[in-house]
Amino acid sequence: MSNLSETLPVIDVDVFLSGDGTSPRIQEECRKAADALITYGALLLHDSRVSEDDNDTFLDLMEDYFAQPLADLERDQRPELSYQVGVTLENTEKPKCAVDESCLDVIARLDPSERPLDISGHQPDPKCRFFWKMTTPPPYKTDYPALNAPNVIPQAPMFSDIWQSVMEKWGKSMKDAVENVAEMVALGLGLPRQTFKDAGKYGPHLLAPTASDLVKYGKKDTILAGFHTDLNCLTIHGRSRFPGLNIWARNTGRRIPVRFPPTGRFLLVQSGKQIEHLTAGLIKAGYHEVVVNDNTIETTAKRRVSHPNRPLIRISSTFFWHLSSDYDLAPIPSLLGRAKSLHPTESEASLESLYPSMKVGKQVQNELKHIALMV
Repeated sequence: MSNLSETLPVIDVDVFLSGDGTSPRIQEECRKAADALITYGALLLHDSRVSEDDNDTFLDLMEDYFAQPLADLERDQRPELSYQVGVTLENTEKPKCAVDESCLDVIARLDPSERPLDISGHQPDPKCRFFWKMTTPPPYKTDYPALNAPNVIPQAPMFSDIWQSVMEKWGKSMKDAVENVAEMVALGLGLPRQTFKDAGKYGPHLLAPTASDLVKYGKKDTILAGFHTDLNCLTIHGRSRFPGLNIWARNTGRRIPVRFPPTGRFLLVQSGKQIEHLTAGLIKAGYHEVVVNDNTIETTAKRRVSHPNRPLIRISSTFFWHLSSDYDLAPIPSLLGRAKSLHPTESEASLESLYPSMKVGKQVQNELKHIALMV
């Protein structure tokens, strides 16, 4: 059993922003960021630019939105665009691991006490989601227009004056932070600072809050989001009002409940499939789940008392940072040797075959088919 700490490494983006990247202190912080993603697939990020008030405003807006009647929410769906903008209602998105042999093998190798809640018979996740694009339009015609569709503004009049400004403000905070992490990780891997950031310059980035109704789905051991990895490059989260997120580090068989420091300006960053592909598995996409546990139930009870007039909806202020859809996704040659050291039975050639060259948009489409968002 690994001796890894069950507390995620804390990376300070303020250190990175304090100079030009050449100082030993900044270089060490960048190495820490890269090592955190290699070891854990996740890190906690301290960023003094992040406002807790902005996060609270965003969470309030999302609670009010998802508390609407179903008929109002349905007007904001765009299934013809694979739900890549607008709302995705509960019981739509399926956890890929329920039918993916390699993922089920990961679960089988875990000690029974450290496995995720059983997803073998799990139906689609009982969570809702809203996708809000935070994209710089590419100066060329993309081959993947459905992945780069315009945003949906909710049709309910109560949101018309505030929706865009709140989404853009919180989304910008998240995007700025995660792009700095992309720069830090590149430097920490010995790559040019702009390697990942440039690859994601025109990515279909998504502010993607999820919502789980804890009145309907608040029973202990309810799976709100089944065991899975994220298909994008890097995922960043603000603080949620309700616990329940568990992650698994690649070098330990232990489930790690994600705990933010009780106060302070912190964000959670997780690695996704696109950075795994670029690094030939040197950095692995992190497995995680969201469930109702004892802490969720305790927090829900306290929230009923402290905020009796607020909806009991668990919001995750998630942001998916993507590589550009038309970018050629392939392992970075300089990382193949280091990746091989973590896969001693694999040759560099076989690693390249595990991560074949393809357009990012094709990789996204392939992943969406697995989770039943594209046909």
